[in-house]
Amino acid sequence: MPEIRHTPKAVTWIRPLAAGQAVEAHRHDEHQIVYAGRGVLAVTTDSGTWIAPGNRALWVPASTTHAHRAHGDLDLHTVGLPATVNPLGLAAPTALTVSPLLRELILAYTRDHVAEAPERPERRRMRAVLLDQLRASPQRPMHLPTPADPRLAAVCALLHDDPADGRTLSALGARAGASERTLSRLFRTELGMTFPQWRTQLRLYHALVMLSEGHSVTAVAHRCGWSSTSAFIDVFRRFFGHTPGARPRD
Repeated sequence: MPEIRHTPKAVTWIRPLAAGQAVEAHRHDEHQIVYAGRGVLAVTTDSGTWIAPGNRALWVPASTTHAHRAHGDLDLHTVGLPATVNPLGLAAPTALTVSPLLRELILAYTRDHVAEAPERPERRRMRAVLLDQLRASPQRPMHLPTPADPRLAAVCALLHDDPADGRTLSALGARAGASERTLSRLFRTELGMTFPQWRTQLRLYHALVMLSEGHSVTAVAHRCGWSSTSAFIDVFRRFFGHTPGARPRD
């Protein structure tokens, strides 16, 4: 990803983004917590894409070049933190579970922000509680890493184009000029997961995007490759903690 813009300070704000709207690649000198109060947010860096529905927030470390994209109409909430404040000690973008309390703290903290104004004592206390809640937030993988090996990239591209493609890794490898064994090794070493784990992540990614665009649960299940709507609902609930048709509040 080419670096386009450098923003010295990661400010706290609320910004509405229309469906499909993007924030160009940029970086800043402070850490950032980004959260979709409405819609689904995707954050892309050189190492891949993270996606967050309403019960996930994304941690973006200082100096990380990244871009945002809205899926569905999005309310983008961002909380900027000094580079010296890293409550989880995270050096890479990470998806975090948002509890009901943390959600309300992020919404209130960004809504109450006044640019360039001295921070009032009550806001400092709110931020302290927000950071305490952040420290308690479990990390939840929702990351599609970017493959480097051209054979692995070719297989990933095939499934990005059609997440319902049910071919085996061996059959996909025949198209990419690599054996199943080689591709299995590349999935583990480059992407940090097995092929079935990656394909599930990919399908969930596409499912979140399609749901944000208003597609029915049944249509999403079919177009993303699940054998039945109930199978899709089961995987989605286990991964995100709520059913596909529910607006997450936890």
